[in-house]
Amino acid sequence: MDDGITMETVFGDGSSAGRGLLGRLVGAGKRLLTGESLFMTVFTNQGSDKRRVAFAAPYPGKIIPVDLSQLGGKLICQKDSFLCAAKGVSVGIEFQRKLGAGFFGGEGFIMQKLEGDGLAFLHAGGTIHRRELQPGEKLRIDTGCLVAMTKDVDYDIEYVGNIKTAFFGGEGLFLATVTGPGAVWVQSLPFSRLADRVLAAAPGGGGRSVGEGSILGGIGDWLDGDG
Repeated sequence: MDDGITMETVFGDGSSAGRGLLGRLVGAGKRLLTGESLFMTVFTNQGSDKRRVAFAAPYPGKIIPVDLSQLGGKLICQKDSFLCAAKGVSVGIEFQRKLGAGFFGGEGFIMQKLEGDGLAFLHAGGTIHRRELQPGEKLRIDTGCLVAMTKDVDYDIEYVGNIKTAFFGGEGLFLATVTGPGAVWVQSLPFSRLADRVLAAAPGGGGRSVGEGSILGGIGDWLDGDG
């Protein structure tokens, strides 16, 4: 970072400095469920001129800028995808209300929720594609490949409809579905698959885990908190 920028670690996300201790504890506990820390680092420009600060992603992939003011002030994204945001953006949790999507959708029952009117930056693996869905338009995607969606998008799962395809097609029993209206972001290489490939290729590796979308994979990820 450039000279003139100060760095401070704060309890919570710094979005509501006026909240009491209990409110900050509750907010921090919610973020803990999504894989975030209880603390966040705040960078402040103390001067009047523009200065630069750079942020690195935790694994290979791409960083996506999103303007929450153009997305209705709310964005729902997968756990661990949040990288950084402008002051005033809050980081919370969003529960999946559908059991099927929670177990087999590849995202688990708890997702991250970003609220505010500033810029936020997400991180995901592989190629990232944004798709604008019209009302009633449905998109079927591989489980685990959903990065983020706007608040009006309906997220669910769909059975592939063929036992042979389910067991031997390499995609599991279910596909994730997102139905408009709204915007969705999908990734081509979720971190779980990258980790599986690295582990399988490593000398003496422990093999690969059951992929997203299968019954065993969904239940195992849910129990481990990796959904």
